[in-house]
Amino acid sequence: MPDDRALLIEAARAAGAVALGYAGRLVRSWDKSPNNPVSEADIALDRLLQERLLDARPDDGWLSEETADDPDRLARPRVWVVDPIDGTRDFLRGRTGWAVSIALVEDGRPVLGAICAPARRQLFLAEAGAGATLNGEPIRVSDRASVAGCRIPADRSTIDAAYWPERWPAEAVEKPNGLALRIAKVASGEADAFFEGRPMGEWDIAAAGLILEEAGGVVTDRDGGPLRFNKPVPRLKGVVAAAPGLHAEVLRRVRLGIEAFTAIRRRAAP
Repeated sequence: MPDDRALLIEAARAAGAVALGYAGRLVRSWDKSPNNPVSEADIALDRLLQERLLDARPDDGWLSEETADDPDRLARPRVWVVDPIDGTRDFLRGRTGWAVSIALVEDGRPVLGAICAPARRQLFLAEAGAGATLNGEPIRVSDRASVAGCRIPADRSTIDAAYWPERWPAEAVEKPNGLALRIAKVASGEADAFFEGRPMGEWDIAAAGLILEEAGGVVTDRDGGPLRFNKPVPRLKGVVAAAPGLHAEVLRRVRLGIEAFTAIRRRAAP
C-alpha cells in the first residue's frame, strides 16, 4: 500500500488526467448558487478522488466542495480536504487557471498538500516540515520586503479601487481563476503577495496554504489569525498570503481596506 505522500501524488495526477479529458469538450454545467458554477467534470473528479483516497484510507474523513458535508468528519483525526476543480470558470472557458487541490489535514492542520494544474503542466507539492516543490524542484517565496512594486495576482481594478485608504504601489500580474493557483504563484516566487477579504471554503486554501508555508511564506486569515481546518462550519475569514517581509504590511492594508469598504456600504444602505 502506498504511503500518504505517494497516494496523494497518484490521486492528484489521476484527477488531473481525467480533467484534461474533459477539456475542449462541451461539458454540462450549472450554478450551485448565483455566480458559482459547477460542472459534470467537477462531480466526476470528486467521485474519483473519494474512491482513490478513502478506499486506501477508510478511517479518514472527507470534506469536499462537491460532496454534501458529513459531520462524521469532525470525529476523525485525519481528513482529506478537496476541491476537485478550483477555478471552474477558467476550466469551462478553456483557460488554464484551474487546478485540482487536495490536502490531508491532521488535528486541524494540513500535513500534505498537492495542487495539480495539468493544463499548465504543474504539480505543486508540500509536506509539513519537508519543504515545497514544483514538478519535483524546490520552490521558495521571494525576498521582497516592500509593497512598492510587489506583484499581486489580482485585477488592476482591484488594486486601484477607490476604497483603499492607501494607494497600492503594486503590480498586477496574471490572476488564475483558482484561488489555490494564486497562492501557489506566491509560493513559487512568481508573485509576492495575495489577499482575499471575502469568506471562502477550507478546500480553497488547505493545500495552497501549506505549500506557501513550506516555501517560506506566511498565511493567515484577514484578521491575522492562524488558519484551522476541519471546523464544524468549514469556512475561513478570507486570506492574506505573502512573503515574510511583506505579510504584516499587506495585512495592515487589507484590514484598513475592509474597514473603509464596510463604512462605504453602511453609508449607502437605505
